[in-house]
Amino acid sequence: MVYGRIPIVGVSPVVEDGRFPAKALPGESIRVGATVFREGHDALGVTAVLLDPQGTETERVPMRLTTPGTDRYEAWLTPASEGAWSFAVEGWGDLYETWRHAAEIKVGVGQDVELMMAEGVLLFDRAAAETGRPDSDVELFRSASRALGNKDLPVEQRLAAGTSAEVLAAVAERPVRDLVTESRRYPLKVERTAAGRGSWYEFFPRSEGAVLDAESGTWTSGTFRTAAERLEAVAGMGFDVIYLPPIHPIGRAHRKGPNNTLEAGPQDPGSPWAIGAPEGGHDAIHPDLGTFEDFDGFVARAGDLGLEVALDLALQASPDHPWVTAHPEWFTTRADGSIAYAENPPKKYQDIYPINFDNDPEGLSLEVLRIVELWISHGVKIFRVDNPHTKPLWFWEWLIGTVNAQHPEVVFLAEAFTRPAMMQSLARVGFQQSYSYFTWRNTKKEIEEYLHEVSHETSAVYRPNFFVNTPDILTEYLQFGGPAAFRVRAVLAATGSPLWGVYAGYELFEHVARQGAEEYVDNEKYQFRPRDFAGAEERGESLAPYLTRLNEIRRRHASLGDLQNLTVQSTTDDALVAYSKTKTVRNGDSSEKDTIIVVVNVDPHAVREGTVWLDLESLDLDDADFNEDGSFWVEDLLSGDSWKWGTHNYVRLDPHREPAHVLHVRRNVK
Repeated sequence: MVYGRIPIVGVSPVVEDGRFPAKALPGESIRVGATVFREGHDALGVTAVLLDPQGTETERVPMRLTTPGTDRYEAWLTPASEGAWSFAVEGWGDLYETWRHAAEIKVGVGQDVELMMAEGVLLFDRAAAETGRPDSDVELFRSASRALGNKDLPVEQRLAAGTSAEVLAAVAERPVRDLVTESRRYPLKVERTAAGRGSWYEFFPRSEGAVLDAESGTWTSGTFRTAAERLEAVAGMGFDVIYLPPIHPIGRAHRKGPNNTLEAGPQDPGSPWAIGAPEGGHDAIHPDLGTFEDFDGFVARAGDLGLEVALDLALQASPDHPWVTAHPEWFTTRADGSIAYAENPPKKYQDIYPINFDNDPEGLSLEVLRIVELWISHGVKIFRVDNPHTKPLWFWEWLIGTVNAQHPEVVFLAEAFTRPAMMQSLARVGFQQSYSYFTWRNTKKEIEEYLHEVSHETSAVYRPNFFVNTPDILTEYLQFGGPAAFRVRAVLAATGSPLWGVYAGYELFEHVARQGAEEYVDNEKYQFRPRDFAGAEERGESLAPYLTRLNEIRRRHASLGDLQNLTVQSTTDDALVAYSKTKTVRNGDSSEKDTIIVVVNVDPHAVREGTVWLDLESLDLDDADFNEDGSFWVEDLLSGDSWKWGTHNYVRLDPHREPAHVLHVRRNVK
């Protein structure tokens, strides 16, 4: 049979009917939904149930009807630890609510009074006899039964005994259920925190400490030892992950010169993504950077500072890679006998050969697994995977599954800018997080739609990492928006997603693009680019303090660590974006609510003002949070100012002073 006694359909989050697990993090609140209904008019109850990896029930939460008439119910479940969890939805007949509803109507008009009293007696006698009821409930129900059956009492008093606040509280805590129907148990994969929460910072080790000899015009590359000196500043800004582009030997054949020119000079270092040279391939370190011992020291220093190292995994090769000679079958041969180089028209990458999994899938797969395990043995637990959408899905499902079976702590980030079906499928087969199209969502409409999409429509498996820039991506918004644009994008990224990232130079407002391209002029992919970070900060010309503050806010406010709890709020101006995040954090028997409201002027050139209309229900406010006039207090975590807010609120944001409010709702404050 398709339907149980109580039909339960449309359960979420469910991925391809449970063939893939939905994803969660320890302590992350997950929105569970289901459409549940029944025949007739009897009352219905719906419950979400969470089970730990051993199959033990750990949480049971009543589900709330989202909109009358839709039969759609929702609740929030919060797994506590990593592992293969599961959840289910229960539908059941609510015997007490069915009786109460009928009794209040009929007794109120003098219809079937004694019949309703008799049915109430039977109901409470049944409830009192249920196993597991606390003694206080048993005595309460027996007292209600006696009162309902006592014809010497006034009818109103008898009914009041069965509908008292104490009775309502008891049956809300432990309902009187009938016809209980359970859905299937659906998988929920709970991965470590770094899989879905974190602040990333990207830099090129070769630029950190690079030195130019002005007389000879020759460069001395930075090393892991000099790059390690930058780690303290990165950690000081509050970042969790230091991401390194490829650190392997770079090919010389077709090496690109400055600004992607086709010919490189003897001093041009080439693109790190053109992997492979006589010194080795993916299992080697570029000699200019140091040795494996130096790399281990870099990883250790990062760990001492609370940083994890993410390493680029780019499955491609330069024409000089050892694979080209040893395994030509791992590449695509064209009709003229040449090996096909990478292209993304109109872009051409003559210095890079894509690999082909169709000729020797087993041999190539095992080689990639060997490489990944090598770097894991050197302390790398996070891999940023370059262009995974150009490789077959079966390979990623196999690789990530194989690695995580032995190393469940390893995280893979998909750098995939492609069609939604592929991006979401990469997430299904195992990628814990992904680059996203946030980078190109700049207008109010684009931002609102995208925030809703990633938090409500694709959040079962797809975790977006909101990078504000990359070595390849310098949007027009940043090119022409001035310093305000950098602040706007940082606020949106840091508060809109639990994952966000910055490429070095963002804090220096680097914004000049190569003519006709959406990427930096004098691009660091093709040349050394040391920067004077400390000097800029001393001169007050750095965004580093702002990024530091945003990361502090993220750490202190649990609501910003979840993805699914975002609600887009309404504004009257076409450049004002507003959204909120609310989370209840439980500590034993106590709980605390955290709510953040973000308002951003996305016009970096002009002052904007308007009204923010709040859906107060989405803020989960308690009576104690309101002042006598119906307002509540908010504190701006960027400026330190406080205001009384309510349903509608006037906002004026000058992008040249501060383009955003990040407001914390102060609870139980008068």
